[in-house]
Amino acid sequence: MAHVIRILFLVLGMLVMANPSFAADGAAADSSGLIALGAGLGIGIAALGVGLGQGRATAAAMESIGRNPNSADRIFVPMIIGLALMEALCLYALVIAFFLQGKIG
Repeated sequence: MAHVIRILFLVLGMLVMANPSFAADGAAADSSGLIALGAGLGIGIAALGVGLGQGRATAAAMESIGRNPNSADRIFVPMIIGLALMEALCLYALVIAFFLQGKIG
């Protein structure tokens, strides 16, 4: 996993460095492409993290209920609240991505 993250940062670094170097005649570089890239990557990474977190939380709750079926009532409500809070983080990322998309153009 660390290898994938290193490659991702390397590619992002190359994209950030390439934008000013390809600017024509020293004119101000248009950053709308980087804003769009940031918005897309932000929502994608947030959705990936939330999906992984929700999957792990649900798997742990189901395993716990499978081991002790009488505890289903005490586990279900906190699990749903935790899943809702995780989903709220993804929705915050979506709102931020929409704000960034509004700055393009």
